[in-house]
Amino acid sequence: MSYNINEKGYYGEFGGAYIPEMLYPNIEELSQNYIKISEDPSFKEEFNQLLKDYVGRPSPLYFAKRLSEKYNTKIYLKREDLNHTGAHKVNNTIGQILLAKRLGKTRIIAETGAGQHGVATATVCALMGIECVVYMGEIDIARQAPNVARMKMLGAKVVPALSGSRTLKDATNEAMRDWINNPVNTHYIVGSVVGPHPYPDMVARFQAIVSEEIKTQLKEKEGTENPDYLIACVGGGSNAAGTYYHYLDNTDVNIIAVEAAGKGVDSGQSAATSVLGKEGIIHGSKTLLMQTNDGQITEPYSISAGLDYPGVGPMHANLYKTGRAEFIAITDDEAMTAGLELSQLEGIIPAIETSHALAVFEHKTFNPDDIIVVNLSGRGDKDLQNYIDYFKL
Repeated sequence: MSYNINEKGYYGEFGGAYIPEMLYPNIEELSQNYIKISEDPSFKEEFNQLLKDYVGRPSPLYFAKRLSEKYNTKIYLKREDLNHTGAHKVNNTIGQILLAKRLGKTRIIAETGAGQHGVATATVCALMGIECVVYMGEIDIARQAPNVARMKMLGAKVVPALSGSRTLKDATNEAMRDWINNPVNTHYIVGSVVGPHPYPDMVARFQAIVSEEIKTQLKEKEGTENPDYLIACVGGGSNAAGTYYHYLDNTDVNIIAVEAAGKGVDSGQSAATSVLGKEGIIHGSKTLLMQTNDGQITEPYSISAGLDYPGVGPMHANLYKTGRAEFIAITDDEAMTAGLELSQLEGIIPAIETSHALAVFEHKTFNPDDIIVVNLSGRGDKDLQNYIDYFKL
C-alpha cells in the first residue's frame, strides 16, 4: 500500500476538500495547476536557486557526537534551524510564493502560531514585493513577540485573532474568512500540511527537499540512504512530512512522530491529537481532531506555540491509523529538559517544538548501531523568553 496521497486528495480515508462554495474556485484553480507549475523546469530552476542562494541549502546533516554517546546510539540532526529565518518553514513559503506569482496573485495572506511561518511568509513577500497580511492569535502574539517584530520589520501587516482560544486555530479561521472575501487577487500560503486538498500535498512536496537531502547526506556519511529511524515533532506536521516524504513507502525505515502532551495527556491541557483525537473535519480536511462528544473542537494546549493545533495533517492521521508511524506524546517538562540538554551537550539551542522530538531518547531505547535522524526543525531564539522563565535563567 502507498502512504502517499491518492488522485482524489486523500491519504487513506483522511484529507479531501470540505470547503464553503465561495472557496471552490480558488481551491479548484490550485488543484488544477499546482503540480503542473511546480514541475515546470523554469519553476524548478527558480525554486532550487532560491533554496541554494537565499535559504542556504542544503542544510547540514550533523552527527551529534555527545548526544549519541549519552544515549548509546547514532543520532544525526538535520539542521533546518540553520536555514534563513531559522526554521524549515521557508522551504514551503518560497515554493508557494513562486506558485502565487505564476497564478497572477498580488496579495498574500497567512496564518501563524509560533510566528516562524509568519516570518517566512513576510520574508518571501518582501523578496518578491508582494503585499502580506499575517493572522496570528492574540496569545501567540504575546508569547512570540520577537517574531511579531520581525514580520512588521519585513513589511507585513500582523492582524490579531481575538476569537476562541486566540491561538493558531483561530488565526487559521480568520485567514480563511479573508480568503473567502478576497478570492480573486489573494493567495493563502498555508504553513503546514493541513487544510483542504491540495494544500497538504503541496506543502509536503515543497518540504520534501528535507528527505531528499537526508538520502544523499546519509549515503555519504553512512553508506546507506536509509536511516533506521526518522524522528520529527508534529503539530500540523510540515517539518515531519518533509522528513518522511521520500521514505513513506519504504517500510524498512521506522517513523516516529512526536506530539505535545502539554501538562499530560489526561490533564485536559494537551495537544496529543493521536491519543485524544477522533475523526472530524477542521479547516477543510478530514483528519484526527480533538473534539467533544458533540463535535465541538477542544482547545489544545502546549508550552510550544507551534504544536498547539487541535488536529494533525491528514498524512499523519493516516500514518497513525495504519500503524506506519509510531506516535509518542511528550510533556512540556520533558521537552524543556531535552532542549536544555541539547544546548549543553551540542551547543545548539533548539526551538521548543524541536525539543519535543529530542525528548524521545528518554522514552525509548535504541540499539547502538541504529542510525537515527532527528529533524531539528527550528532554532530556539524565538523561545528564549520561555526558556528563561521556565529554568529561571
